[in-house]
Amino acid sequence: MVKLIYSLLFSNNSCIVYEGVLLDQRIIAVKRVKEANQGEEEFLAEVSSIGRLNHMNLIELYGYCVERKHQMLVYEYLENGSLPEHINSSRLDWGKRFEIALGTAKGLAYIHEECLEWILHCDVKPHNILLDSNYQPKVADFGLSKSRNRNDPKFSSFSKIRGTRGYMAPEWILNHSITSKVDVYSYGIVVLEMITGKSATQDVDVGNGQEKLGLVMWLREKRNESISWVKEIMDPNIEEGCDENEVETLAEVALQCVEEEKDKRPTMSHEVEVLQKISRENDNQESTSS
Repeated sequence: MVKLIYSLLFSNNSCIVYEGVLLDQRIIAVKRVKEANQGEEEFLAEVSSIGRLNHMNLIELYGYCVERKHQMLVYEYLENGSLPEHINSSRLDWGKRFEIALGTAKGLAYIHEECLEWILHCDVKPHNILLDSNYQPKVADFGLSKSRNRNDPKFSSFSKIRGTRGYMAPEWILNHSITSKVDVYSYGIVVLEMITGKSATQDVDVGNGQEKLGLVMWLREKRNESISWVKEIMDPNIEEGCDENEVETLAEVALQCVEEEKDKRPTMSHEVEVLQKISRENDNQESTSS
């Protein structure tokens, strides 16, 4: 099926991804799963989950291969790679970041509430948000996902903690029931990273000899202490040409998503409604001014 694998895209602890070309000249991404980090059950879960999905903000799976210890997935290729490659770059202006937040929310809302079997992603983070040539996002890497039937009121019990440090909801650690709100929490962290340009896996240096704070704690303190908190938290790469009120609204939305108590977090479908409303209001303002 693959005519040529000619370029290593990236490698991490769980997988290696190559760029390749199919016989029909379609460029593809080929993910080779490292056996030690993903067993056959998790691999087939990814294939089963993503193979049934069809949404413009979810990665498309072309095929897969399992042969002895070798596991490979063949995806559509996205020109701009993953979100972390651009998150500290001026290439991602405010408009693009907002569209990434909206598109990611749409993709997650679809797997939570709209597809035949509802799915938890369980590992939403910047590395799993891929960008096409127009910087439109597609949620990828469903290796840790969990699905359930619509008629099942609760997700099946999880045999182990899933996710990535810095993006995991508190209920994973506290051994509370797991719902779609774990993805909402992770999504909120990603949005806060896009707004601030700071990493959730590293503490923020607040200066003045004070102890470093986690990203969420730092943002909450800024919001409570300063009237101009939005200007103080914004990534310098997006300051020019952005609407501070829009940034503040999105930051507030993201902070709601990362509430400690899961019942206080909104659903992803609610997030889509809020962001679409912001987008419409912005479009109306532009039309009026022109």
